[in-house]
Parts: sequence; structure tokens; C-alpha cells
Amino acid sequence: MTHPTDLEEIRRGAVEVLVEEDLLRKLARGKPLRVKAGFDPTAPDLHLGHSVLLNKMRQFQDMGHHVMFLIGDFTGLIGDPSGKNATRPPLTPEQIAANAETYKSQVFKILHPEKTEVMFNSVWGNALGAAGMIKLAATYTVARILERDDFAKRFAEQRPISIHEFLYPLMQGYDSVAMKADVELGGNDQKFNLLVGRELQKHFGQEPQVILTMPLLEGLDGVEKMSKSLGNYVGIDEPPNEMFGKLMSVSDELMWRYIELLSFESLATISGWKKAVEGGGNPRDIKVRFAQEIVARFHDRRAADAALEDFESRFKHGGIPEDLPEQTLVCSGPDMPLVQVLKATGLCPSTSEALRMIEQGGVRVDGEKVTDKAARLAAGATCVLQVGKRKFARIFLKPGA
Repeated sequence: MTHPTDLEEIRRGAVEVLVEEDLLRKLARGKPLRVKAGFDPTAPDLHLGHSVLLNKMRQFQDMGHHVMFLIGDFTGLIGDPSGKNATRPPLTPEQIAANAETYKSQVFKILHPEKTEVMFNSVWGNALGAAGMIKLAATYTVARILERDDFAKRFAEQRPISIHEFLYPLMQGYDSVAMKADVELGGNDQKFNLLVGRELQKHFGQEPQVILTMPLLEGLDGVEKMSKSLGNYVGIDEPPNEMFGKLMSVSDELMWRYIELLSFESLATISGWKKAVEGGGNPRDIKVRFAQEIVARFHDRRAADAALEDFESRFKHGGIPEDLPEQTLVCSGPDMPLVQVLKATGLCPSTSEALRMIEQGGVRVDGEKVTDKAARLAAGATCVLQVGKRKFARIFLKPGA
């Protein structure tokens, strides 16, 4: 069972804990807390950005609390408007059902199946009916709903806001009532919705839940949040070698952010790693340990060892100098053309020569041959470029202002 001394671990990586005094009071009772996190099945696959919340749920499980994984098959029909500047197209029930099945199979790579209660909000959402929905809508005013940043912005800009979108934060809040949640976890973009849950619990005579918000994980570019649509993601179901290679490509600075939010290593261990690097240690060694941990979690230890062996065979044994100095290039946009990078690093004397070398198959990025002359490298990426057999450069594409 959690003790107040475990608060440091609960706070780990969190943006806010609201209200911390409430959390301490709940913990002091010595009873397992009902910890809730909801996921709308709007896409078939999860990525490491989603696992930030799942990791926090796992921490609560390991502390002895009751974790409830909520699949928003009802709210998914509405579409979460958080952070959106336009109405989201709703998914069909068939799409939601199919995505929900894949979610269940993926989340148990992190959560303990026997300690996880999987719930669907269609159970109480459908039971509300039209009369219940009207009563629920009567608990909140339009003025309060328009306090939400994205709604307020769209209203000010005279962008359309559909009435059904107002129902989303109400239904998410009602989920907490139906589940009798003591704690709700969510991304920091969900803060308004989470606070609605506290208010509705008070309205229905329940003790309000504690809110723990987690940051949105940056993608491999180190700029935008991790997203499949932006191509800056690491998928939970990706092949081990691909997953390992992507994690090794993140910048040394971004590596610590990933470790804090995704690693299960203790805070003391991570602090020791940082001190070792500050003392002159190679951050690449830490990155290897972290990449192996993640691959082992979503595959197994054998796959992690094989991924490391494959990575090293393409780099160490492929003639790439291990002590290659890192060059920093400032990237003014979300990415930079590869031909421009090759010219800027001096690997190719001109753009035309860079294009010719790509066309002839003489250019590799992180050991992989590049044949697309329009290839671009994402801002925030760290990678090793090779031209021919003897020209190498390790570069970091620093995101510009």
C-alpha cells in the first residue's frame, strides 16, 4: 500500500497534482484508491506517447491500488474536441469496437492483467438515455463550458462548435461518477475535462477525485507531440529493430525526457546515470540501456539483445568511427532536406553532388541506404550520415526558434 513517502514517485513526471492535500488524506486512510484513466479508441494502434499514462497506472498498481482502464466507446462516438480548432469527425461503432480490441491486447504489455479492471463507458452512457443526458447537461452552463481554451478560441474566431461537443467533457466527468474514481490520470490538455469530473462528483454527493496530469510526450523530432500523423512516433507494436533504432536516434537532451516518463528504473538510478554523464560518461551508453528496456517491455529480453546486436553490427562493425564528433545544424522548420544536410556538413561539396550520391546508393542514414532524393530529416533528430565508404558525420538537427 502506498505511504506518503511514495509521493515523490507519484509526482514523477507529472505536470500537476490537484489537490495534493486531498491525495494525502486519501492515502492516509490506508485503503486502495480507485485510479482511473480513459482512452478513446480513435486509432487502432498505441504509441509511446500513450504509454506515459499507462506507466503511471502501472506505478499505482505496484503500490497496491485498484486501476481502472476505461475504453471510451461511448465518448468516442462524440470525439474529444480537446486542442482541436475544428469539429472532429465521429467514428462508426464498428471502427470503435475494432480499435478497442487492439487496445486491450496492447495495454497489458504494461499493466498487470490480473490487477486491471477494463471498463467501457457505453455501459452507463447508453443507460442514461435522452432524459438522463438532459439532466446531466443541466448541471453545467454554456458560460462554464466556454471557459475551456479551445472552445473559447473557436468561439472568438467564429469557428463552428457543434452542440454535441459540449457533451464530451460532461460525459468524461460522468465517467468518474459512474466509476467512483478517487484519482483520475490524464494528459495536461485534459485538465478542463478532469476538473469537470471533480465538480460532477460533488454534485452527485461523492468525494471529488484527485487529478494527476501528465505531459504530452514530444515525438522523435523533439518539437511536436508524438503522433502517427506527424510520423514522429514509436509504435508499441513496431518490430524490435525499428523500435530500438528510433530510440537511439533521439537527441541526448530528449533522451532524459523519455527516460523520466517511460523508464521503470528508479529515480535514484536515473540520478546516477545523469551524474555519470555529467562526469564525462557517454550518453550513448545510457541510451542503449533505455532502448533495450523499452524493446524488452513490448517484446522480450531476447528481442532487445538481438536489436542491440543488429544496431551495433550496422554501426560499430560497419566501419563507423565510435568517437565521431557531433555537429549541430539549426533546422528552421519541422525538418530539413537530406541534400541540404549533406552539403552543410561538408560530406558533399554541392547539392548536385548530394543528389548524385543518393541516386547511386552511396548515402546512408543510421546505416540504412537512402534512395529517395526528396528525403528529409526531422528536427530534433540525432543521426549518423555516411557518404561512400569513408565519409561520416554525426549530426544533431537543433529545432530553430
